Amino acid sequence: MNDDADLRAALANAGLDWIVPRWNVPGHVHALVTTRNAGARAFDAAPRDDDPRRAPAGEHDELLMRFVPALPRWLVQVHGADVAIHEPTDDATRARVADAAITAAARVVCAVRTADCLPVLFADRKGRAVGVAHAGWRGLAGGVLEATVGAFTRRGVEPRALVAWLGPAIGPTAFEVGADVRDAFVRADAHAVHAFVSGAPGKWLCDLEALARLRLARCGVEHVAGGGVCTVRDHARFHSWRRDRTAARMAALIWMA
Repeated sequence: MNDDADLRAALANAGLDWIVPRWNVPGHVHALVTTRNAGARAFDAAPRDDDPRRAPAGEHDELLMRFVPALPRWLVQVHGADVAIHEPTDDATRARVADAAITAAARVVCAVRTADCLPVLFADRKGRAVGVAHAGWRGLAGGVLEATVGAFTRRGVEPRALVAWLGPAIGPTAFEVGADVRDAFVRADAHAVHAFVSGAPGKWLCDLEALARLRLARCGVEHVAGGGVCTVRDHARFHSWRRDRTAARMAALIWMA
């Protein structure tokens, strides 16, 4: 079990309550998820007026760079299923349009921003590649997790060799959706019905994490850790778009040393 004790200690010494996953991955794989305690701009999701594909910049960059080996490779996230393949020679200041990313290179930091959507970290148990996906309900229904696993497979990492870790997201008692969302999942897989509980008339409570686990299992990922942390309920620690209609986001990052 890799609990990344050194990174955990460095964050604690800096007075940061950021999350470091505990999962069965090699020691040279590192990951973290920020919280509200992340600087003034808090990874604002609003695009820059001058160029929406420019990577965000601000106070939080200086804070992050104390704990990561290189500039994070930010994405322009559109709730889709495209996967960016990050190479060392890419321009880290240019954000690519995608909702997931993987890399097989050391010191390349894959990153997504979330505030209720589910961040899913991926690592090969042999330490050959890592990645991350931004999985809201639209991305999940559109196959972003399957696309990410497929990107690993095309680079020689089979699904059974992957470990996934589920980060903070809107929880099953807070995520009320319409019948259209339920139908989108149940039409694709009848087992998805178990991720929905009847709520107000015409509404359903949706378990985003359960849907992610179901889809990961269907595409052959047998090892899934994390989960169980609700961004809506924990106001003190997490941003939540549904609760606050805020542009502020947490960041989920993963890299290899």
